[in-house]
Amino acid sequence: MKQWLFLSAAILLEVTATLSLRAALDHPAWFAVVGLGYLGAFAALSHVLRLGMGVGVAYGVWAATGVALTAVLATFLFGDPLTVSMGLGIALVIGGVLCVELGSQAARAAAPEQEGTRV
Repeated sequence: MKQWLFLSAAILLEVTATLSLRAALDHPAWFAVVGLGYLGAFAALSHVLRLGMGVGVAYGVWAATGVALTAVLATFLFGDPLTVSMGLGIALVIGGVLCVELGSQAARAAAPEQEGTRV
């Protein structure tokens, strides 16, 4: 549970930093938020890894959720386009991450059976 809380924080910090980067083009003071957001995102993501979440799962969820949230929020905040094909792409990314997570869960469940087979 703690892993997912820190992963959520990493996602929100990264999305905030990315959206602030766009805002900083017109108002350079936003660059402070960009720097702090990315530092915080990577700190939270590294904590998630220290808590034991696999890097493939953590990075996949972080990246996919970040892409989806950034695309949707940029539409509302900056008037960026969000087309049907972009929505389909976001759905495919999320589906791919779901496959990685389900595969990771299956591997963890099978791990006790394969304990002595690792080289």
